[in-house]
Amino acid sequence: MDKLVLTAAITGAMTLPTQTPHLPLTPQQLIDDAVACAEAGAASIHIHARDPQTARPSHDQEVFGAVLRGIRERCDAVVVPTTGGGVLMTPEQRLQVVSSWRPEMATCNMGSINFSIHRVARRYRSEDWIYDWEEDYVKGTEDHIFPNTFRGIKTFIETMNANDTRPEFELYDVGHIYNLEYFIRQGIVRTPIWLQFVMGVTGGIRATIYDLVHMLNTADRVIGRENYNWSVIGVGYPNEFELATTAMFLGGHVRVGLEDNLFVKRRQLATNVELVQRMRGIAEEFERELATPADVREFLGLKGLDAVGY
Repeated sequence: MDKLVLTAAITGAMTLPTQTPHLPLTPQQLIDDAVACAEAGAASIHIHARDPQTARPSHDQEVFGAVLRGIRERCDAVVVPTTGGGVLMTPEQRLQVVSSWRPEMATCNMGSINFSIHRVARRYRSEDWIYDWEEDYVKGTEDHIFPNTFRGIKTFIETMNANDTRPEFELYDVGHIYNLEYFIRQGIVRTPIWLQFVMGVTGGIRATIYDLVHMLNTADRVIGRENYNWSVIGVGYPNEFELATTAMFLGGHVRVGLEDNLFVKRRQLATNVELVQRMRGIAEEFERELATPADVREFLGLKGLDAVGY
């Protein structure tokens, strides 16, 4: 599709309240940010849940349900909940959102990595943290493995298939492409295949143009260029905009948002809407029209809002 699919990832599980005052934390804040991003041009919204009292990443299905329903009541964006969850969540807890709410899409992580944000702790003193869980949470990721075993991935894919939820395959390194090929050969991956190259996580592939091209060349060779479409995440600034702009020229799609990057310009903290607006401006400058939610549903063969469980 020539139109650009622009996704906004609005909160995540590895961005901390202490890092930015603009991070949406409560269900109402998440809903408001999602709707504002959709109005600014994001056809797709990626969400995590947060405990409304503590702001800690959560797998509480009531929170997920409130956010999903609230977004649907106010806009028609394609909402993509996480199954990546957060630190210490079990695979079963991470997957609950699919069986509970039967979304149109959900993320599906294609391999285990040492997913860490421990270096963030160096920037703050103990008294700087807004919430008492943040410091231990951040430092603990130095010893954190984000687990996605073959058995677990199979369960995730089969659960999504059973609920007619399209997987967004999250690829954090080259080996994850081969993991996906394995499941394609097992016959459980449905087409069209939608890939998200996640680049710049400490523990995964770096966020460089060289590495993006390497990921694409590998996917072309292993999966076949005709068999998939793709988007890219560049973690951090200026990675987010450098890789997104490169992806546009290579025929790919893009994700921006506070889950991945805090800055709209160097040392200038952003809101989610400002990140979407900047990306929209780049797309318009190079005459890449933005896709609408209806375009995305047709492009990816999604079941539509009438078939979700919220």
